[in-house]
Amino acid sequence: MEPAREDDGRALVEQAFRQATFSMSMFGTDQRYLRLNKEACLVMGVGEDELRGLTYPYGVPSDVDHQGMLQALRDVAATGRPTQYESFTRAPSGIREHAWNLKFWPIRDDAGDVCAVGLAAFDSSEQHWARQRLAVLDEAAVRLGRNLDLTRTAQELVDLVVPRFADFASVDLFQSVMEGEEPTSEGWSDLVTLRRVAHLSLESGTPEAVIELGGTDAHPPHSPLVQALRTGEAVLSTGGDPGLERWLQSVPARAAKLREGRARGLTVTSILAVPLIARGTTLGVAALLRTRPDPFNQDDSTLARELAGRAALCVDNARRYTRERTTALTLQRSLLPRGPVRQSAVDVACRYLPTDARAGVGGDWFDIIPLSGARVGLVVGDVVGHGIQASATMGRLRTAVQTLADVDLPPDELLAHLDDLVLRVTATDEIGDRAGADGGGETGGTCLYAVYDPVSRMLTTASAGHPPPVILEPGGTARVLDVSAGPVLGVGGLPFEATEVELPEGSLVALFTDGLVEAADHDPDAGIARLCDALAGPDTLLESRCDAVLTTLIPEHPRDDVAFVLARTRALHAGQVRVWDLSADVELVAETRRLALAQLEDWGLGEAAFVTELVVSELVTNAIRYGAEPIQLRLIHDRTLICEVSDGNSTSPHLRRARMFDEGGRGLLLVAQLTSSWGTRHTATGKTIWAEQELT
Repeated sequence: MEPAREDDGRALVEQAFRQATFSMSMFGTDQRYLRLNKEACLVMGVGEDELRGLTYPYGVPSDVDHQGMLQALRDVAATGRPTQYESFTRAPSGIREHAWNLKFWPIRDDAGDVCAVGLAAFDSSEQHWARQRLAVLDEAAVRLGRNLDLTRTAQELVDLVVPRFADFASVDLFQSVMEGEEPTSEGWSDLVTLRRVAHLSLESGTPEAVIELGGTDAHPPHSPLVQALRTGEAVLSTGGDPGLERWLQSVPARAAKLREGRARGLTVTSILAVPLIARGTTLGVAALLRTRPDPFNQDDSTLARELAGRAALCVDNARRYTRERTTALTLQRSLLPRGPVRQSAVDVACRYLPTDARAGVGGDWFDIIPLSGARVGLVVGDVVGHGIQASATMGRLRTAVQTLADVDLPPDELLAHLDDLVLRVTATDEIGDRAGADGGGETGGTCLYAVYDPVSRMLTTASAGHPPPVILEPGGTARVLDVSAGPVLGVGGLPFEATEVELPEGSLVALFTDGLVEAADHDPDAGIARLCDALAGPDTLLESRCDAVLTTLIPEHPRDDVAFVLARTRALHAGQVRVWDLSADVELVAETRRLALAQLEDWGLGEAAFVTELVVSELVTNAIRYGAEPIQLRLIHDRTLICEVSDGNSTSPHLRRARMFDEGGRGLLLVAQLTSSWGTRHTATGKTIWAEQELT
């Protein structure tokens, strides 16, 4: 083709300018309008003749960034370098935000000087909205699921979408989800009851919310929420939809809210109900509402489904954690003492406090174990780890301590046997792991075992890596008992030492796990100091004082569970205990029976005379025949009648069944049959055989 003449070229340029499908404008170096094409006039909403010769930003909508564009025009005119700028406006109808990609370039005359500035505006709204959706998804990946709390996870979702995506948002879950269980689809054709977990509004006071947080609402089958639950798809309802209006007006409270909103100029333009589905399970529904002029569209629905999917996974993780935590907590509480333990050596108040939902249930535990001779064993322990495994390990250790305490082992020997048990269990678990079985994991922990004797008022304590108890004597100041801290359970090879201290009657003994003293600032020394101050407070009832200590030391959201035992010591006075030193002479058995019967008469326990006479006769006779000096008889009048015979031989007797013509061998069998319990405990000088009778 032959080159076009110059006039033809100018005509083509003019035609291209006028017929361009994007907005084009020309400005003078003084920012006056020179030319506008048809698309530019449509965007501006005015004709070219009305603007020619006027200075920018005349005629530009008020919601455009005037200063940014004006500065770009000046920079290009002054420097002669092209530039690019992005601006955001709303269409004349106010429907939706628009994004414009603006390109500025210099127009030069034949001498090469800048004589005008050209502007081309490209509508980049779709790209802008796509970037915004990606930004929301990126933020969702960071903000959602930062914890394992159902309520906080739901609140994170509504915080994310309001106000950038919706004017009001709510998250409603099935009640079974709140309890950690999986919901079923039964009854979805009828009214569906959901619990409001989180909501947020662009307006202060959340005027769109009909129910309060934590409340429930029954939704009919035609509601967008139930439709989303039933179909598993997002349901978009816009203004004018009869079904939407019917649902909005179906509840008087909701209808009243709508009337109040319309009086203030707030009109619901669209609702987007998105089911929360994770791993094939529908957990609830998120409702998004807009009162702004631009309703939700299909792109918004796609984004909402993606957000709901991510949030649902986080909610399901929180649900599963809630179920596991509830199971572990139930197991933990079932393995702890239930109700007061029958004993009279101490008055006791006990507490177990689990962590909040952000941390797993630990293995802290306590126990109150009645022992022979009116004594009592006080135990606190802390197992390594959290969750069901820690609770199960705690149960094993508590059972072991009860078994070892039943044979009246001293505290240091008891912990040594408990340490051996932990070592064997750990070794067994390791073998199971190597064999491919489900091993039990770590089994170690700490334990403090203390025995209080109300007759001698002696407290004997041994520790396996556990914090020592705090003692508050009447009229004194709280102090930490100086206990030799042995190794933690499961180390092995190191001995445990017992510490004895005599306590006045009415002393307070506080046993606790580290969660109590490290709850506030992880500083155990500061925590123990606060505990001492709290114990030294007003002398109130033991239960009230126990609660006051926990209130003072435990924060609102504890990071570790707490076991706390607060005991006030009692004492058995001389009138309740009678002791006789005996010689190894069988002829003295009759005199011993007489002394015991006389003491029963003094105590007013004549109804126990027959059994006591037989028990004293049998135990004293055995001590004289098979034991060694020194021999001692002791009667203790407590809530039961306790008969104890001690001798210097450490050999323990055992029950045996006498044959038909045997002359002996029936004594201990009769003692076991006529008393509520009997047993043997070893002492530093031999052994003590005891028998206990219930008093009517």
